[in-house]
Amino acid sequence: MVCNSCASAKPDPNNDPSWRRALWIALGINAAMFVAEMVVGVAGGSKALQADALDFLGDSANYAISLGVAGMAFAWRARAALLKGATLAALGLYVFAITVWAIWNGKTPQAEVMGIVGIVALIANAGVAVMLYRYRSGDANMRSVWICSRNDAIGNIAVVLAAVGVFGTGTAWPDLIVAGIMAGIGISGGTQIIMQARRELTSENVSYTVAAE
Repeated sequence: MVCNSCASAKPDPNNDPSWRRALWIALGINAAMFVAEMVVGVAGGSKALQADALDFLGDSANYAISLGVAGMAFAWRARAALLKGATLAALGLYVFAITVWAIWNGKTPQAEVMGIVGIVALIANAGVAVMLYRYRSGDANMRSVWICSRNDAIGNIAVVLAAVGVFGTGTAWPDLIVAGIMAGIGISGGTQIIMQARRELTSENVSYTVAAE
């Protein structure tokens, strides 16, 4: 006898209390780091720190949206992931734009400040990435959370390296190069999320059509 309800009986990881708890912790950490890093980035003249701060802001919105749709139907979670992917890509384009502007209008950032804040941000993001690692293979909504956390940890390492470069060269070029790389990572990550979300929405629409017939 075939059990037609087996798939529906399988627990939805989006309703897992540990998943929700991890999102709340990640949301708090990222919101706090956005404020701190943006203030220091603007004061210290670092485009890489400002780019990283925008990543924290994007992730905060990402986690908040994920919490909001965690108990909703699969299609709604895919639509939320589509929105998050578009937002991440848009932030990447914005960072790229301000980096290009800074090539002619920026100033040399404070390497010491960049290094200290970059290390603190790396510790924060590495902790969040480790906490969310187990959810990296879920649906587009869960995967978007993992991709953002992974990208931020990579970005933090790049910021620390940029600080070393600025200190060694006395120029803003290492900061600008890293900001440009982070913009590319954001655009790439956003594109990945959008593609998976669209595949899931297409699959959901096909399933609905077949069921209706």
